Amino acid sequence: MEDPPATADPAAGSPSSSTTTTSSSSLRRRAALSVNTSAPGGRGMERKRKEAERDVERAGAEPVSPAGRLFREAHFNCYIVALLGLGAPVDVAAARAGLEATLVRHPRFCSVQVSDDVKKNAKPRWVRTTVNLDDHVIFPDLDPAATSADPDRALEDYVSSLSTRPMDHSRPLWEFHVIDFPTSEAAGAVAIRMHHSLGDGVSLISLLTACTRSAADPARLPALPSPPPPRRSAPPLSAGALALAAWAWSLVALAWNTLVDVALFVATSWFLRDAPTPFLGSPGVEFRRKRFLNCTLDLDDVKLVKNAMKCTVNDVLVGVTSAALSRYYFRKIGSGETSSDKRKPRKNIRMRSALLVNIRKTPGLHTLTQMMDPSKDNAVKWGNQIGYIVLPFHIAMHDDPLEYIRQGKKTADRKKRSLEAVFTYWSGNLVVKLLGIKAAAALCYGMFTNTTMSFSSLAGPTEKVEFYGHPIVYIATSVYGHPHVSTFPLLIITDKVINCTDSLIVLFDCV
Repeated sequence: MEDPPATADPAAGSPSSSTTTTSSSSLRRRAALSVNTSAPGGRGMERKRKEAERDVERAGAEPVSPAGRLFREAHFNCYIVALLGLGAPVDVAAARAGLEATLVRHPRFCSVQVSDDVKKNAKPRWVRTTVNLDDHVIFPDLDPAATSADPDRALEDYVSSLSTRPMDHSRPLWEFHVIDFPTSEAAGAVAIRMHHSLGDGVSLISLLTACTRSAADPARLPALPSPPPPRRSAPPLSAGALALAAWAWSLVALAWNTLVDVALFVATSWFLRDAPTPFLGSPGVEFRRKRFLNCTLDLDDVKLVKNAMKCTVNDVLVGVTSAALSRYYFRKIGSGETSSDKRKPRKNIRMRSALLVNIRKTPGLHTLTQMMDPSKDNAVKWGNQIGYIVLPFHIAMHDDPLEYIRQGKKTADRKKRSLEAVFTYWSGNLVVKLLGIKAAAALCYGMFTNTTMSFSSLAGPTEKVEFYGHPIVYIATSVYGHPHVSTFPLLIITDKVINCTDSLIVLFDCV
């Protein structure tokens, strides 16, 4: 499912100093990226970088979180790509001014990762540096004939090429790619690439949303969905014996489900591997080029199914994904089978996803906005705070397409009555403290290689928004650098659902 292995751009130039002052020049920087100075071959620049870092004041340094350190490992050198389709051509001056007023001021987006070479096994820290915006705003040098003949494919090819290009670690780990040609869906686009150590997907998408404004009122932050209601606590004594007994039984079920899920999670990290399917990655898949494809679903259609089935939007999306995977699977391997054979559920098809779960309260947009204002201070906790759930997918052919929704709801309801995500987060931190980051990376790598795909969903704004004065048509996000062929991040915004995957598996069959 992945593209053939590819190498980094050999034309990548040397990095310029990250301590230069922020430039207001609109000089265009071509798409050839600087080499990653943390890789072999950049020893001279690495030495200069270390000398410059020793001159940086250490007082404001913050340690990189355990999950952030995990994303520095060779098999988890992960990056997040957010593609924003815009309803107007890119206004470079407005975009630069917006970046200088927002992202450039965020603590993580103006810091570099520094390790103290004096101490053995020193933990990396975030150290503030001065951002030269010209190093981060990139204008690709694309073939005009290709962009005019098939602009959608040209956009897809360029975004996919980002998965083969190194990022210069002597600078803050983010890039802003300006794609200034129209496609079938948008008048222009920008691709924001960020290293995953900057934060988890929930934090980073929330931060990008904090950089937008309501299209109806550009002076106002966009509206977001209401947070889910808190879990019910113990009922009062006046509720009666039956209510107390039901609550006690729910605690027993929670404990049992957590115990079972934890045992399966550990087994998956060690040896319990998914069945061979066209979706399962081969060794070294994390280093290969990825394709980023997306499709749009009408949120009203999703809600119609949700209301009819009395379930959630996520339940519907899990069912839709199961239906797409089932159709693709049986189409690829079922050429010699009868239709009745295909409709029989196969007990031996173990296909699971690593579901990423945000385990802490998401910072509000006003709080995130304050983080980008150096004159204000707040105690918001930033970083990677995500747990993992091993989520099974139902693979079968059904005459009734709603059966996929029923099965998805059944699986999701079972996982909601478990603390698997909380356990994986805290146990991961414990393994890092006791055994080190290498041991934690080995366990995490086993969990990813023994499962088939990644799956996640994020809630975006509930109204039309503008990004630095540009109307947003769509937002498609994905991640690469982990040992999965397929990733299905779902971003729910306004009146649509964007599905973006880094493989060649698309959901057109089930829409």
